[in-house]
Amino acid sequence: MPCNRRGEHVMVEADGYILRIAKKEWIEKVFGSAMYYTSSPRKWQKGQTVMFLAKTEFGDAFIGYGVIENIYLKEELTEEEHMECETWGWRKALEFRYIVRFDKPLPLKETFLKDLRLRGKYLHGLSLKAEQLNALISQAEG
Repeated sequence: MPCNRRGEHVMVEADGYILRIAKKEWIEKVFGSAMYYTSSPRKWQKGQTVMFLAKTEFGDAFIGYGVIENIYLKEELTEEEHMECETWGWRKALEFRYIVRFDKPLPLKETFLKDLRLRGKYLHGLSLKAEQLNALISQAEG
């Protein structure tokens, strides 16, 4: 944990996170609705960027990203959404200001994250700084 000049521990806020979309059918749901339901215990904030990761023919790959507009507790959702959250164990919904789907997936093994040797569910919820987010987005859109 980083320290300030007085040697006190300080929390560093994440500029964004990686969220893995575990099921193929959920990919279309996320990109179609601009909503992602999660149980990941992160400090979600309006304006954070989320990188979407999914299993593709290239292995784990980034398929797009979104910027958070609102965060809802499951109690604030419609009855239908609430029931789905109960089924899957989700506690919050992230609503995105916008979502961008990459023209082609960016394989994880082609990014700076390959050195972490994390795969699949171990990448879910990983925090990223603005420079890392910008590097991934530029690489995917380049």
